[in-house]
Amino acid sequence: MRNILILAAWAMVINSPMGAQASEEKMETATAIFAGGCFWCMEPPYDKLDGVISTTSGYSGGKTKNPSYNEVSNGGTGHAEVVRITFDPRKISYTELLEVFWRNIDPTVRDRQFCDIGSQYRSAIFYLDDTQKKEAEDSLRRLEKSKPFAGPIMTEITRATEFYPAEEYHQDYYRKNPIRYKYYRYSCGRDERLHELWGDGKQ
Repeated sequence: MRNILILAAWAMVINSPMGAQASEEKMETATAIFAGGCFWCMEPPYDKLDGVISTTSGYSGGKTKNPSYNEVSNGGTGHAEVVRITFDPRKISYTELLEVFWRNIDPTVRDRQFCDIGSQYRSAIFYLDDTQKKEAEDSLRRLEKSKPFAGPIMTEITRATEFYPAEEYHQDYYRKNPIRYKYYRYSCGRDERLHELWGDGKQ
């Protein structure tokens, strides 16, 4: 009888709003950080994936503390524009995120992506631990064997440094300013170049 009462009480806790909140708080999450040129363009392909909880545009890979967009875009801080992805590893793996990363960048160029030039627009995988490092290196090796383009792969694989979120107006820019975003993406030649590289138009 005592066990039945305990189980009933536990069921009431789980089904209550507070119990549901506690359950959500226990959800396992992981983080990935990728640089693929303009961070506006790196949020959309991840936001649509099942298992991705959130994306945040920001800066990483530099030395200046709390850099502003103007400082980073001028190229003096050492940072790259990056997207930080929070995801549920039970639903989507880091390796799957890497596959999406490659298909949304031009890995054949150094210190630029599409129309944006400078080290702040370099492509890079910023790993957070040794497991991510190995998965990134394995992903690179697979791509080197199967790549549909001729150029060498210039994308960095390097340990993540401190991540700084970009200013609020940069977050979800493609949703807040869809017309300006589409014009920028088109005029920068991003989709055209991605199609040249990968051939299938899947971003």
